[in-house]
Amino acid sequence: MAFDKDGEKTDISVNAYEDINIITGALKLYLRDLPDPIISYDAYPRFIEAAKLTDPEKKLEAFREAIALLPPSHSDTLKYLMAHLKRVAQNEQFNLMNAENLAIIFGPTLMRVPNLDAMTALNDIRYQRQVVELLIKKEDVLF
Repeated sequence: MAFDKDGEKTDISVNAYEDINIITGALKLYLRDLPDPIISYDAYPRFIEAAKLTDPEKKLEAFREAIALLPPSHSDTLKYLMAHLKRVAQNEQFNLMNAENLAIIFGPTLMRVPNLDAMTALNDIRYQRQVVELLIKKEDVLF
């Protein structure tokens, strides 16, 4: 609510919120409540198919094509978030959060199954993790 009211003037420093989990929880809730996820419903199938590829070069190209399908605001947000999550993963020795752990947490938040089919959602969980993990690890070459 503070971001909606005050935008960038919102104080999210350690002085305002001692527990970083409050900030991360608010971010995940905000992203989860978007009417169209950051990885949009239209692009979702392309990301899942890209994650299933085994050839590394073809996989990267498929990811670039899937990213190109995103609206500019989604692509820009995803780029910024992946760069941030990569910095978090680079500090794994202090925070115990590697790219895989971050992908497990953010996968379902950033991408949701376009329909409400429970079986599809269940089957896609591992691919959602793979998508976000690759986006984190390769953010410098994908964006």
